[in-house]
Parts: sequence; C-alpha cells; structure tokens
Amino acid sequence: MTPSRSSDQAPPVTTRPVLAVALAAALSVGLAPAAGAAPLPDGLGPCLGSDCPGTWDDPSNKPVTGHDGNINIYVGGNYLVREAAAEAEGKIVTLGNFDMDKRDGASQIYNVGVAGGGSRVPPPDGSDYLTVGANLTVAPGERLLAEEGTSSGVVRYGGSLDGTVLPDSVNSPDAAAPYAGVRGDLTDASRCYAYTGDDRRAFTGQVLREGTSTVFEGDGAARLQIFSVDADLVSGTGSGRTDISFTGIPDDATVLVNVYGATRTLDSSAVTLPDPDQRRRLLWNFPDATALTLTGTAQLEGSVLVGQPASVTTLALSGVNGRFYSAGSLTHTSMGESGGQEIHAYPFDGDLPDCDSTPVTP
Repeated sequence: MTPSRSSDQAPPVTTRPVLAVALAAALSVGLAPAAGAAPLPDGLGPCLGSDCPGTWDDPSNKPVTGHDGNINIYVGGNYLVREAAAEAEGKIVTLGNFDMDKRDGASQIYNVGVAGGGSRVPPPDGSDYLTVGANLTVAPGERLLAEEGTSSGVVRYGGSLDGTVLPDSVNSPDAAAPYAGVRGDLTDASRCYAYTGDDRRAFTGQVLREGTSTVFEGDGAARLQIFSVDADLVSGTGSGRTDISFTGIPDDATVLVNVYGATRTLDSSAVTLPDPDQRRRLLWNFPDATALTLTGTAQLEGSVLVGQPASVTTLALSGVNGRFYSAGSLTHTSMGESGGQEIHAYPFDGDLPDCDSTPVTP
C-alpha cells in the first residue's frame, strides 16, 4: 500500500516505480476544489448549433455527420504549420499570424475546418473555418484548403494575405476582435484549475510509472478526478515514449490532469481510456509551461489547455482528439520523416472547478 504524501515529498519505497513528482495516493484531506463545478470560460468546450451529432465516433473518414459552431482550436499568439503536419479540424481562431511553410517532399496542402479523417464534424458550411487576427502567409507552391467534399468555409484574416487559400478568403481588419478577451480568460482558468491561491490544487488520484507505462489511477468515486504531475510524461528511463492509460475513473466523471513546470514534454505511443467517450471529459492542463512539446505516435485523447501567453507549444503528435486552447503560440509540425499529423474536433463536456467566470457565446 502506498502512503499518502504531499507533492514535495520523496516517493516511498514500493514494489513498482512511482513517478516521483506525481502523487502516489490521494491526499488524506481529500479533494478540495473550488465551490461548485463549471464549464470552460467564454462558452468554450461543448458542441454548438442545431446540427450537433448525437454520438461522437472514433476518428474516421466516414461522411460528415453533423456540424459544430464552437471553437475547436484557439491560439492567442501565432499559428505556424511546419514539416508535414496535415490538417486541423473544426473552427480555428488565432489572434496573431498564420504562417504555413511545409517541408519539401511532404504534402503541400494543409486542411482547416474540415478534414479527410477525424470526427467528421466540421463547422457549418459557409461559416468561418479559420480566423486570423494578423497576417496570413502560405509558402509558394502550397495551398491552404478550407474545403473537402461538399463541405467548405471561409478563411478570414485581419492583415495581409500572401499565398494560395481555397475556396474563399476575406479580409476583415477586426477579424479576431470578438475573440481577443478569450486569451486572458484561458490564462486565468488554467491557473484556477491548477492552483488554489498559491498552493497546488488537491488531487484525487495517483500517477504510477513502470517501464514504458504511465497509469493514471483514479479513486473510483470523485466526480472530478484530479491528477498532479510535475515531470515530463515520458518512459520510466526519463526519455522515450510512454503508453498512457487511465483506470478507476467513474462513469461520466471529469478528469483534470494538471502538469506543472515551465518546460514540459509529453512523448506517447498510446493513450488508452476506459471508455472512448471519456475523451469528452478529459482535460490536460499546462498552467506554467512556456515551452511545451507534445510528440509521439499516439492519438492524444482529450482536450488541451495551455495557460501562459508567452508559451510556444510544438505539437507533433499523430493526432489530438479534442479541443486545443492556448493563450500562447502553436507550431503544428512533424518529427523526422513522419507526416500526417492532425487535430480532430471533439467537444469538451466536463465539469471543472468553478472559477467565477461568466460564459459568453464565442
């Protein structure tokens, strides 16, 4: 049996290696969230509109089954597309520049809004698929596409346009103005989910690492399962990929994983959930990170929140199955000779600590 301990204590001696900076048991005082539970700020998270699907299947290339008017990807800084990244599904907003310059020899196309493979729930036809607050640049010989099959949308930009965008691009100087306040709200929410005052938020589960496996083990009871990690999520050797799994999560519970630290790497070969629908109630929160690398061959299940406005997230995972919200910048890329990296549109429907925010419709 692993004893309870606080996050700054050394790990106890156990029969299996324990991620030293993750807590190996629930605090004896139990969960201490803010009063009540609430969604993400500014109306972010759930599917919006009258054509939301009744079920959300695993990523595939099936026909389009519905439409989602909510933001799937929000970037408070600049959005860069590099190497062989392939597509980003759902409604996208970036307050800064959007710059696409892919590797020679890779596909010279980047799809936004509607993707050939994913949840197959794009924004409504004819709506804004991509909103760029500043300049939009597509390298010579490359194409930014907001269309696939019979689905298509608009790319709206506030500054200059250089390059090929299909089918429609519209210059609107105030394109991103309606979304400017979201950035600060994401920063505040990310900190609130991870801290109560200056102390790290209490947790309910333990994080165990054995060899190349990392197991998030819930307490089987709390409606909000909180995990605390202050290390890179990599293999037990300190580098290389880890297989991530979750257990002890009650049906319909929300899972909040707070990953602390200014420089963090998640390198995973698999992410396994007890129920695929759990991805809609799983949030990876990085409140402190200014340099974040998400890489590996896994489809990262769940949504991602990066709170620091000065952050740069390098996203090279094979896929992300959930919302991606960052107050900072994003580089969607690939590593080595790999390619086809995608962000898929899945809602976040979980209940998080109440941070006294007032939701508004994006």
